[in-house]
Amino acid sequence: MKRNRRVKILATLGPASDTIEMITKLVHAGADVFRINMSHASHDLMDQTIERIRAVEKDIGRPLGVLIDLQGPKIRVGTFAEGAITLKTDDIITLDSNPDAGNQQRVYLPHPQVFEAVKPGHRLLLDDGRIHIVATKVTPDAIECRVVHGGKLSNKKGVSVPDSLLSMSAMTKKDHADLAHALTREIDWVALSFVQRPEDIIEVRKITKGQVGVLAKIEKPQAIERLDSIVKLCDAFMIARGDLGVEMPLEEVPGLQKRMIRLARRYGKPVVVATQMLESMVSSPIPTRAEVSDVSIAVFEGADAIMLSAESASGDFPIEAVSTMDRVATAVEKDQNYNAIIRSQSAEPEATAADAISAATRQTAETLDLAAIVTYTSSGSTGLRAARERPSKPIIALSPKIQTVRRLSLVWGLHCVQTRDANDLDDMVDKACAIAYSEGFARPGDRIAITAGVPLRTSGSTNMLRIAFVNQDGSASS
Repeated sequence: MKRNRRVKILATLGPASDTIEMITKLVHAGADVFRINMSHASHDLMDQTIERIRAVEKDIGRPLGVLIDLQGPKIRVGTFAEGAITLKTDDIITLDSNPDAGNQQRVYLPHPQVFEAVKPGHRLLLDDGRIHIVATKVTPDAIECRVVHGGKLSNKKGVSVPDSLLSMSAMTKKDHADLAHALTREIDWVALSFVQRPEDIIEVRKITKGQVGVLAKIEKPQAIERLDSIVKLCDAFMIARGDLGVEMPLEEVPGLQKRMIRLARRYGKPVVVATQMLESMVSSPIPTRAEVSDVSIAVFEGADAIMLSAESASGDFPIEAVSTMDRVATAVEKDQNYNAIIRSQSAEPEATAADAISAATRQTAETLDLAAIVTYTSSGSTGLRAARERPSKPIIALSPKIQTVRRLSLVWGLHCVQTRDANDLDDMVDKACAIAYSEGFARPGDRIAITAGVPLRTSGSTNMLRIAFVNQDGSASS
């Protein structure tokens, strides 16, 4: 199945879409990777959904990525005697360690780490930012606050502390259990919520031990302050714009999105743009013009993947949402300005043979008008380097490892194919030409560029560029 676009589509599965029939339709509509949100999934449901994805993968003959999104810590107030209160501007409300039901003056906050981190003057945002309060007095077991923007506050609503660095881990007991279970299944990525510091990524890496890719969700101001260090440690990251928009001024989020996409390009790490991309399609078969523009901007900026959440998980029009995203992305990439914009955002290659070869391959393919770039990649690093260059020519990533081609299904521009390992250089060139031909990227008489590491089967050693002609039967000639 050959895509007509480079950016990938990450679709969340849920009650509206987790059957084999619906997953198949989503793939045909354009989905490349599937997300399972552990905020709403049990272990049994995770198992069933993964089995269905793999059944669809086997049926269509195309690798599909599976991402398990861990819930992360949830900071919430307790309950109220009347079920809810209404806060007005300049009211005083205290969050404390008393588990009794709350009232107009106080409410239980069962998170001691918040009492340790919050200082007078720090903001606390309640109910997804709908209510804004500021700490005026802090003791070891109570935070007295003044209401800046009021509203109705009901039981168990969330609390965000954008000005405070919490001492809590990004991994809860539930997350540890969910991750341990997920690692026994055929998954490719794990997404870590509530990332504040590089140590959060290190903690997960010690558990996964390279078995899956670790994707950091950038959703907190504390992560923005340590962004370079976090990006260097993770395998990919997600711009979680919804949470960022709650904890940071909304007007800063578009600039942050652009900055983070360019940072991902510099480090060669896949980046996903997420949250409310086609939000209106939860209940409408067509998106708003503003949403189409939002998706277009992410594609123009060179994001690796764009994500659907409720639109495909619980909405009324999951197939339409994916097909709409597919059409918008395809149209953007055909725009006459697209290649120039992508090229203007390019990053200088690192001073390594692998990066130099990848940069030279892009330039060679475009100068000679080659049909495709074929990369042999064991660990996936060669494919990532090829994608980092954002060539205007198709990239075919070949690997003998199914785990590698599945993981690379998240990466910009990579058409991933599992194939038997090459016996020698001649066999490698023959396989590259045959697959470029059979997958519909090259015709007889076309030329392709081939990159790999020599000696073969040496991970991360990209050091060879070769050009080959595709013969009438799909075989190669130099």
